[in-house]
Amino acid sequence: MAGRFVADAVERLRERGVAVDVVSPARFRHFGIAYGDGIVGNLRRRPWLALLVPAMLAEFARCARPYAPRADVVHAHWLASGLVAAVLRRPYVLQVWGTDVELARRAPWLARPVVARARAVVAASSALADDARRLGARAVALIPSGVALPERVGEPEEPPHALYVGRLSPEKGVLDLLAAAEGLPLVVVGDGPLRDRVPGAVGFVPPRALGAYYERAAVVVVPSRREGYGVAAREAMAYSRPVVVTAVGGLVDAVEDGVTGLVVPPGEPAALRSALERLLSDAALRRRLGAAAGEAARRAFSWDAAVERTLELYRSVAAA
Repeated sequence: MAGRFVADAVERLRERGVAVDVVSPARFRHFGIAYGDGIVGNLRRRPWLALLVPAMLAEFARCARPYAPRADVVHAHWLASGLVAAVLRRPYVLQVWGTDVELARRAPWLARPVVARARAVVAASSALADDARRLGARAVALIPSGVALPERVGEPEEPPHALYVGRLSPEKGVLDLLAAAEGLPLVVVGDGPLRDRVPGAVGFVPPRALGAYYERAAVVVVPSRREGYGVAAREAMAYSRPVVVTAVGGLVDAVEDGVTGLVVPPGEPAALRSALERLLSDAALRRRLGAAAGEAARRAFSWDAAVERTLELYRSVAAA
């Protein structure tokens, strides 16, 4: 497992009395394939690492095997973990993300058996659920990942500004955003391969410190060209901030156009700029959309909702 959202889910499951053992690349030799730019990114940057993938998976299985006999359910995050779960002789659920879909397109012969053998595939968005079905999933559980709900939210800064939070990479639509927001007040939080193209970027900010950025922002923008889920959009909604998103992947599930934010076509800076200008110039519209966004986040994206749905899935898989 990797990712702050996985750690948050584990903490909350443990709070509900679930015994969770975590096996991650931090506990075995991964040969530089994990972490950093992610498995797909690392392999793209250093293709020769692909020769070491079997060795990494062998290390993964060796580390996981002692925990398997006492597990009722194995929850495998990403396809690589699913390969390991498939040899542990325990019922497993597989959680898929956008990088899995990209990998599956390149190696369907590898992905399809792992997906098909899972008792259920967990998808955080309708788009990912559809991808899982196309890969042969026999059952799909749609469980949006939880986001933390702040106890209180202050007023945004004046004059209003837009905020981007995320990886600075082409698929996130960063270059579209730069073209759209020229001359507009914009704060960019994140790091990645396009960092040199965004000289004013704040850089990486720890997840637990992002709340202050969401609170100060009047509008949050998620201009992705590809997005399996869209954590930043949902986090912004938890802070009752209207969101401008592109109509791709999991962002379509998150934002209702004209109700909790504005939805624009991907890869169209002019449409993106128009939406940003509209919100930045209309305080009443921001308040209305932001209030609706906050209510939607409390209803659908809270950790309580995510954990309850996850527990229901575990119970059904264990009982079967």
